[in-house]
Amino acid sequence: MASLTDMVLKMFTKEAKDPDAPKPAPGSRSEREAKIKDKAGMVINVFALLLAVNAWYGGKLSSTVLNNTISANNTYSFYQAKSVKQSLAETAMEEAIDDGNMARAEALKQKIARYESEPETGEGKKELLAKAQKLEAERDIAKQRSPWIGYAGTAFQLAIVILSASILAVSMGLFWASFGVAGLGIILASQGVFLWF
Repeated sequence: MASLTDMVLKMFTKEAKDPDAPKPAPGSRSEREAKIKDKAGMVINVFALLLAVNAWYGGKLSSTVLNNTISANNTYSFYQAKSVKQSLAETAMEEAIDDGNMARAEALKQKIARYESEPETGEGKKELLAKAQKLEAERDIAKQRSPWIGYAGTAFQLAIVILSASILAVSMGLFWASFGVAGLGIILASQGVFLWF
C-alpha cells in the first residue's frame, strides 16, 4: 500500500533535479523543446475544454432545431384538426338554423368559439398558432447560431493541431499561432452564442 501511495505522490510532485546532471546548452533544441512542452501541456487542456464546451452547445442547438421542428409540426397538425372540426360544426350549425333547432345552433356556436380560441386550455386555434410560431422562431434562432458554433469547433481543433505541431517542430511561432487560431475560435463561438452581427 505504501508503494502505491508513493507512486501516486510522485505523479503529482516534482522531484528535485540532480544538480550534477549535465545541462543542455542554452538555446539548444532540447532546452527549447522542454520549454514548449512545459507550456503546451496546460494550453492543450484549455483548448480541449473550449472544444468540449463548444461541442456541447452545438449539440444543444441541434436538439433544439430537431425538437422544435417536430413540436411545431405536431402543433400545426392539431391546429388543422381543430379547423376541420370547426368547419364541420359550422356546417352543422347552419343545418340546425335551417331546421329551426335554435338550441342546437346555440350550442354549436359556443363550440365553434371554443375551437377558435380557448385560453383556459391553450388548445384553441388562436393559441395553437401562436405556440407553433413561437417554436418556429426558437428553431430559427438556433439555426442561425449553429454554423458559427461549427466554425468555432473547427478553429479549436486547428488550434490543438497547431499547438501539437509546435511541440514536434520546437517552434515558438507555431505555439503562439495556436493562440491566434483559438482566439478566432472564441470570437466565432461568441458570435454563435450572442449573434453580435
